[in-house]
Amino acid sequence: MKRFYWVLLMAGLAGGHAAQAQQLPTQPPAGTVAATAPTGPWTLQRAIDYALQNNLSVRQQQLTAELQSATLRQSRAALLPSANLSGTQAWNFGTSIDPLTNEFKSQTIRSNNFSANSQVTLFSGFQLRNTVKRNLLDAEASVLDIEKSRNDLSLNVASAFLQLVLAEELVRANEIRVSSTKAQVERTQKLLKAGAIPESNLLDIQAQQASDELNVITAQNQRDLARLSLTQLLNLPSPAGFTIEVPQLADPDDAPLLEADPDGTYQTAQSLLPEIKAADLRVRSAQRSLDVARGGYYPRLGLGAGIFTGYSSARSSFIQTGLDSTFIPVINRQTGRPDPSLGLLTVQPRREFSSTAFSQQLKDNLGKNIQFSLQIPILNGLQVRTSVQRAQINIQQQALRAEQTRLTLRQSIQQSYADAIAAQRRYLSSRRQVEALTTAYRNAEIRFNNGLLNGTEFNIAKNNLTAAESTMIQAKYEFIFRRKVLDFYQGRPVAL
Repeated sequence: MKRFYWVLLMAGLAGGHAAQAQQLPTQPPAGTVAATAPTGPWTLQRAIDYALQNNLSVRQQQLTAELQSATLRQSRAALLPSANLSGTQAWNFGTSIDPLTNEFKSQTIRSNNFSANSQVTLFSGFQLRNTVKRNLLDAEASVLDIEKSRNDLSLNVASAFLQLVLAEELVRANEIRVSSTKAQVERTQKLLKAGAIPESNLLDIQAQQASDELNVITAQNQRDLARLSLTQLLNLPSPAGFTIEVPQLADPDDAPLLEADPDGTYQTAQSLLPEIKAADLRVRSAQRSLDVARGGYYPRLGLGAGIFTGYSSARSSFIQTGLDSTFIPVINRQTGRPDPSLGLLTVQPRREFSSTAFSQQLKDNLGKNIQFSLQIPILNGLQVRTSVQRAQINIQQQALRAEQTRLTLRQSIQQSYADAIAAQRRYLSSRRQVEALTTAYRNAEIRFNNGLLNGTEFNIAKNNLTAAESTMIQAKYEFIFRRKVLDFYQGRPVAL
């Protein structure tokens, strides 16, 4: 937040530093801007809304949050069982081992393996659940980072918008001075012709006219630079035709002096600003990381199950292709010879080797398994202990970052209050100075027209009034912007 405070600090400055006053983020290439942009005068709210929709930094932060959400979904899915299917097909040539029977075969073998496996972690020191809780905190913090990016962009747009309003008012003020000086030159020429004043007075007032015209050109250049800065912040393709609707801003003296209550504003700001909430969430996330690291000390218990089958072209079996009959005659005892009328008829099946069918092998080779696995950590190169120590250090780092964020916020609020009061007092003082110098200028003008005052002294009176008016205008916008910073800290929207 301190970075944006310094951005706001520069918003009210004019003169030769106007081109360097606004510290804006790097703009995207021209090819990435929107093809068309709204037309017509732009209000501050319209400019902020358009910037929030088209600024690349905000969109990048949104993508970062989406990545963190994807990480959270993945960690939640890690609690579910894993299931996988696999299949292979291979050819073995020459003498090789049948992958299903482990027998040596001297032939080409085509084999297939199919399996399905599932595993689930039953216990792992609560690492999976703590990982989910940690990623949930990180996802919430990334969403708050988007909100912070949007707030930062809104402040930058408001700073650039007020810078342009200030630049346009300075242009109008200088143009009025040029018109007044031209009229004074015409009066001086008439007085010179009448012999009422010396020629040196005319030369002095003409030199003043040239200086006033140069001031107009300088103010116009500053206005163009302020317009360019705002259009680049809005990611517009070109500043051509860009105009703003100048708001009606109350003078600082119309409001009472600010009551110094930075502590109350700080209490409100730290309960509202997203960077404070994100810092606290990251401290809690670091504590969950410590729980994850400590889970490495515990045993891991897992459950697995699988099913397997396969096919081998080398596997064969006997199949019956028919019947073979054999007649065995009986020996006649009297003759000692076979008697063809007597004997035994035997029938035997005819079998041949044949490759087993694919579907039959898948059914025959089907196998199932279930297993429990237990891993007990004993010594792993002190990896778990080192992870725990690193997690403890990370907690301390995140706690310090959160404390630094709060300290920066408190100091920024205190400085904003001091600067706002100083700017209001500066405006009131410069306004009284303008009133006094206006009276002195009118008196000098009367004396100059009557020949009682030379041109050099008259120009000094005019330049003093011009410088006082510029200081008053700058002090006015400086106070307005600092007041908007305090409104932002108090949870009010950035508006004019």
